[in-house]
Amino acid sequence: MTSFPTSFVRDSIMDRVTGRFRIARRFAALTLVLQLALVIQAEDWPQFRGPNRDGVWNETGILQTFPAEGLKFRWRAPVGPGHSSPVVARGRVYVTDRETQKPKAWERIHCFDEKTGKPIWTYRDEVNFPHSFDPKNPTGPCPTPIIEGDRVFTLGTTGHLLCLDAGNGRVVWKMILTDDYGLIEAPNLTPCPLIEGDLLILVIGGKPGACVVAFDKRTGKEVWRALDDPPRAFSSPIVVSAGGQRQLIVWTPKGVTSLNPSTGQIWWRERLDTREDYAGASPVFQGDSLLISGLMFQLDRDKPAASVLWPERKVLSLRILSNTCMPAILGGQIYAADMNGRLICLDAGTGERLWEIDKVTGPQKYGAIHLTPNGESVLLFTDQGNLIRARLNRKGYHELSRVHLVDPTFLVGGRKLVWAPPAFANGHVFARNGKELVCASLVAKP
Repeated sequence: MTSFPTSFVRDSIMDRVTGRFRIARRFAALTLVLQLALVIQAEDWPQFRGPNRDGVWNETGILQTFPAEGLKFRWRAPVGPGHSSPVVARGRVYVTDRETQKPKAWERIHCFDEKTGKPIWTYRDEVNFPHSFDPKNPTGPCPTPIIEGDRVFTLGTTGHLLCLDAGNGRVVWKMILTDDYGLIEAPNLTPCPLIEGDLLILVIGGKPGACVVAFDKRTGKEVWRALDDPPRAFSSPIVVSAGGQRQLIVWTPKGVTSLNPSTGQIWWRERLDTREDYAGASPVFQGDSLLISGLMFQLDRDKPAASVLWPERKVLSLRILSNTCMPAILGGQIYAADMNGRLICLDAGTGERLWEIDKVTGPQKYGAIHLTPNGESVLLFTDQGNLIRARLNRKGYHELSRVHLVDPTFLVGGRKLVWAPPAFANGHVFARNGKELVCASLVAKP
């Protein structure tokens, strides 16, 4: 038997230990890199229609087809009636609803733990809400909250504007807009708040000249007001960069207006007379194209100005696609639900209708299809609470998978619907109806 010097054996053992340590350290470093990559890919959903207010979800590693047994639900939490979307920020989920104990009513803001659904806090704001006592079809607040830093901003249906501490739900400041802006009692406000720099911008239809109002987000003090448009509008505003300027795009039943978001100065305006409930879709912006439901503008590249690209005729039925959901511009095409719930495809350059189908949610009035591009396909959430993954192109609709998320609870036109768009954040989907908020995993297995 061959013997080795003690020093040789000791050195050999040390070499092996050192080698294993190096491997372990490299493995740990690689694991950290992968974890950081996942963190970078994940993103919150802090406002209406997501981080960029464009309805696009950029996360990767998401299921392309859904399991036959359905999605894995992470948690369910009871909530009351309402049509606001959930929002997700810093490990927490926020949603608004209403509570009634006749003759009193409250609009509530709930905060849940994102991972467990455990309630963290609830703020109850007593309001005068005469329609809330309909036991057959209760409703609730529509505007979706917006989160920035350690603040959550909410606008209630009745005109109560709140800034709360996102951590504990305490009131930072509060305004009752009906007192200062000539709003009718229980004005049924719908457009979602928007933050631009230091400003919190609302579309409220106030008087005088206060259809759009900008507040200092730190104090609630008014900074500017603009437009004398009528009190009811459903479309939520957006801010775009075009023509060398930031432009606040507002759609009301009287027209489409571009404002300087810092001052309220009008950049340009296109008259578009519609019914109040038709001015519902948020504007959609891509490149130099601005789509207002079925009306396409081309924005000037050198100055804040715009021209109508199509349609040439001012027939309202050609200019309004849907009053319940937003269109999407993808690959030279426009996809949207029409007034009867059909999914349609238009050529983005001409407005020509390329195809239509009625198998997404069925040909029904008030039908809603919320489209969320994700990777090479689109997630569609329907008024029946179904989530669909599909590929959309000029040739047609190619459904990949379908799963049920929540039951419809709001009665409209003889059938029950879900109108609130879902939120997508950190590998999960968050959806609500008038009874519960659910969180389900969309993470693909490695």
